[in-house]
Amino acid sequence: MDDFEEARRGLVAPFEPARIEDGNGRTVWELESYEFLDSDPPATANPSLWRQARLGRIAGLFELAPGLYQLRGFDLSNMHVVEGEEGIVVIDPLVSAETAAAALALYREHRGERPVTGLIYTHSHVDHFGGARGIVSQEEIDSRGIPVLAPAGFLHHAVSENVFAGTAMGRRAGYMFGAMLERGPEGQLGAGLGQTTSLGTITLLPPNLDVTETGQEETVDGVRMRFQMTPGTEAPAEMNIHLPEVRALCIADNAARSMHNILTPRGALVRDPRIWAHYLDQAIDLFGTETDVLFAGHHWPCWGGEAIVDYLEKQRDLYTYLHDQTLRLLNQGLTGPEIAETIELPPSLAEEWHCREYYGSISHNTKAIYQRYMGWFDGNPAHLWEHPPVEQARRYVELAGGADALLEKARASFERGDHRWVAEVVNHLVFAEPGNREARELQADALEQLGFGAENATWRNFFLMGARELREGVSGTPTATAPADVVAHLTVSQLLDAMAIRLNGPQAWDVHLRIDWRVTGPDEQHRITVHNGVLRHKPGNHEPAADAALMVEREALDQLLLKTADIAELAESGRLRVEGDGVKLGELLGLLDEPDPGFAIVTP
Repeated sequence: MDDFEEARRGLVAPFEPARIEDGNGRTVWELESYEFLDSDPPATANPSLWRQARLGRIAGLFELAPGLYQLRGFDLSNMHVVEGEEGIVVIDPLVSAETAAAALALYREHRGERPVTGLIYTHSHVDHFGGARGIVSQEEIDSRGIPVLAPAGFLHHAVSENVFAGTAMGRRAGYMFGAMLERGPEGQLGAGLGQTTSLGTITLLPPNLDVTETGQEETVDGVRMRFQMTPGTEAPAEMNIHLPEVRALCIADNAARSMHNILTPRGALVRDPRIWAHYLDQAIDLFGTETDVLFAGHHWPCWGGEAIVDYLEKQRDLYTYLHDQTLRLLNQGLTGPEIAETIELPPSLAEEWHCREYYGSISHNTKAIYQRYMGWFDGNPAHLWEHPPVEQARRYVELAGGADALLEKARASFERGDHRWVAEVVNHLVFAEPGNREARELQADALEQLGFGAENATWRNFFLMGARELREGVSGTPTATAPADVVAHLTVSQLLDAMAIRLNGPQAWDVHLRIDWRVTGPDEQHRITVHNGVLRHKPGNHEPAADAALMVEREALDQLLLKTADIAELAESGRLRVEGDGVKLGELLGLLDEPDPGFAIVTP
């Protein structure tokens, strides 16, 4: 059975019309604009990526096994429904509440108004928990005792990744998924893992039952599940789920119909491909002879025990090969870029569609493995103290004989088809002379050509978004980088860690502040000190008494930091009170920088 047959297998109902709006009538998800993919691939798209994008358009409600359903094409990720004795257990409720609700509505249209009796998060990435409130409310969870299961460490990683470096990650994710690109043969085709990310409301309902060890079994509404912990693979907190009654395995995001990322281009902690491969091997040992259908957080399922084992073995060997060969070449003295240009997959892997580079790539994955073991420095002292981009660029332009000479040589390279070199060399002129329109246009043309030829969807989107910024200017970030529901589940210590990251160190060099924070709901006390340009915090109160003390309700504190309410408003309502020198609190808040969700990426 080929991929298109498997992707359509079990279709109960298509997703039509493929459009979802929020309460204000704003479109947060649609597939209608991808109808151009029905034609043959044009010269502006890699044919292999075009094929992957066509597969990504197959959307609807699918039956995988008796009582097991997949909702695919409602977001970047998939949602799954397992029917229990009284209701349904939902696995991974997509990115947005609106898309999750629409997916659930299609299920109920064809399977009846079954209540939600369980919710499961396979791992700590937002595309697998963000739609939770579109499925069930916290009030329902509390009143009906609905179990919400997740791997141990889920909540810590889910909220910290989206806050500590959330602004920068969100900004780069806009390039990675191409959410603001026009859909079409010269624009966004998809994201390799799915079509793109939805733009609805990101929510989070905290888990109330942790899965802590491999082999742990839980029964929810009569649905028996056996878990495999896979920490440090595609996410720091992740797990696979086996459903023995229907012989089905949820592989989470540990296997996909594409090479995955060791380090996602949006930014993240570098993942461990050796551990990743180990857990795939363990999954084969644990479940390989007991599985007839395999489903994942993205793409379409795989059927048949022999085919499933073959698929998992090749996914395992894919990450093992990248890891081991990178280390082999690293120990021969090759650097990250040199390794990236050297490694090729063995034919037995390269010929498999699911090992191709639609989302991850050999190039950036091997560089990530190098980074994991060796860091950013390649050992050449010439690279130990390089000039920053603008200063470096000015010197390169001068070395080339000025802007005109550099452009003349770059245009000749463009005509020869050496677009990689044009992108590299003209980037210097763009940074040296940001207002040089000829440089910006040539750089945009080069990036566009690189995008048109890319098999990797995220590379295509980065190249085309870069061209868009050069031609039209910075367009901001389309998604919220610190959703209120995520901030609400940070611990007070994590909130204070986030404040410390925002402290403007140079402005705080000569500042010495001692402020006690007393947060209610739940009650916590923390002493904050600003000294030597550093914000530190510890549990308890200052002794002797601090310069000031802040008494604040936890929800009011979130509103203060999210700037949805100001100090005067919260004080007037009685939800915030300051004792001692109130000016000190204002001084502290004045030292906090605001993250910039619209910073330039391909221009200085």
